[in-house]
Amino acid sequence: MKASSEVRELEGAVAPRAYVPPVGVGASRVVPTPGVAPRIEMNQGEPEHRHFPRAKLATHFDLWMDDGEGGRRFSANLVSINVSVSGAFLASTFFLPMGTVVRARFALEEGAAPVETRAEIVREERGPEEEGKSGFALRFLDFSGQTEVALARLFLGARLRAFTEDYLKSARARSLPNELERVIDVMAAWELLKATTPGDPWRGE
Repeated sequence: MKASSEVRELEGAVAPRAYVPPVGVGASRVVPTPGVAPRIEMNQGEPEHRHFPRAKLATHFDLWMDDGEGGRRFSANLVSINVSVSGAFLASTFFLPMGTVVRARFALEEGAAPVETRAEIVREERGPEEEGKSGFALRFLDFSGQTEVALARLFLGARLRAFTEDYLKSARARSLPNELERVIDVMAAWELLKATTPGDPWRGE
């Protein structure tokens, strides 16, 4: 973890201690192996995961707060324990006040374009560091440049790809005059499937 000296000047902040990676996340395994999908879990009732599943995913999160003059009054680099479309839980041995709003940037896989978001600290856990239970939860407030689509693909990408590949083989799709019309048709077919089939596509049901 790296944090600027200004961390100690933030009102209500607890100064950082030496970072201890969560269990199963060594220094050489911060970024998941390319091509290996993260483990998707049903939510367990936490507010930041209430409507979406979460992925056990260890990736770097750059956090910062602007000082209003083109500089930064706080910055840190942490590692996620899990990520959902609505938020993330980060391993940390320092804490900021509840409700603090920060900027965040992270990538879902090595070499991918980063997701950029504004996020609020909504929960903290100060459990044993050696068990990976020390950290805080972020709730994503908004995103920059439609980068939230990368998060949606993390959970829906495999199913959407399979559905699209199968649909594009149909006689109807092959009869359409151009790619745009085929894209619109696939989207309409997907929405029809959701409306007429029980289950939650976010959970692969």
